[in-house]
Amino acid sequence: MVQPADHSDVKVHVFASASELLEKLHDKWNGVEKPPYPAMYSSVYGGIILDPALMVIPIDDHMVHRGHGVFDTAIIFNGHLYELDAHLDRFLGSAAKARISSPFPKPILRTILIQLAAASKVSQGTLRYWLTAGPGDFLLSPAGCPIPAFYGVVIDENFDQCKEGVKVITSSIPMKCPLFATMKNVNYLPNVLSKMEAEDAGAFASIWVDEEGYVAEGPNVNVGFITNDKELILPYFDKILRGCTAKRLLELAPKLVEQGRLKSVKLANLTVEEAKAASEMFYVGSTLPLLPIIEWDGQAIGDGKVGELTMALSDLVWEDMVAGPDTQRLPVPY
Repeated sequence: MVQPADHSDVKVHVFASASELLEKLHDKWNGVEKPPYPAMYSSVYGGIILDPALMVIPIDDHMVHRGHGVFDTAIIFNGHLYELDAHLDRFLGSAAKARISSPFPKPILRTILIQLAAASKVSQGTLRYWLTAGPGDFLLSPAGCPIPAFYGVVIDENFDQCKEGVKVITSSIPMKCPLFATMKNVNYLPNVLSKMEAEDAGAFASIWVDEEGYVAEGPNVNVGFITNDKELILPYFDKILRGCTAKRLLELAPKLVEQGRLKSVKLANLTVEEAKAASEMFYVGSTLPLLPIIEWDGQAIGDGKVGELTMALSDLVWEDMVAGPDTQRLPVPY
């Protein structure tokens, strides 16, 4: 019988001073030429942080140990914030469902995020932000949290229009119930497990199917289909997250109807059988904006190639990101 190793002689270091700990925090970033997170905002600190070593949140924040928090993400593209107001409206809707009040009114939140993007000096990346019940204690109820917290961070990353097709599988991980699926909360363990399951199977990601057998969404993206009759169909949003990019796609897609390339644009329930019989399929998300899907559970979608209409729809959204109206694109005041 193998005896367990005796680790009684292991000594855990105790940091004797704040300066010693700060030096340790900086060790991680020493030599990093371009930090991936150029700027963070914290209402706990009351300002914008440019030192990545100090981009931390309190461990007693209820988002950390109870998952009581919501978030959203807007993209920074060519020096503009794309669809910030749409994302911010959804963000506050999620917070209301999670019973989290904001420490600031919406115009102040918006101003903070714009100034955070400017301080980052990032021209392309993502702006992610959170509302939480706030720090206070380690209990279940947020009653002991004096004030909710607001955090934001800019992530410096490049993304290009997706043009290569991917493979997906049907997820065996149970999807969230409608209350949690329709709010963008930080409880993403089902999403993570669903993505890992797909990667284990050699696929890019997965598709959730609801309890009635209708196609729902991907792990962090919406999904859309082009039928053999050239109808664009996205699943209803009553049980899934109302994607901002998906909504914008539905607003832009009628242009292809006017050109005679699409027959119609609509929301509808699709069974798995109906969905797999589609001529084209794709994910919809902020940084994609459309990602062609060419195979599902080993079965080719259409002819197994990237669809022409998928790319035409992707071009509409991409052009909107590049040169859309001022209502969609907000210049960052660097």
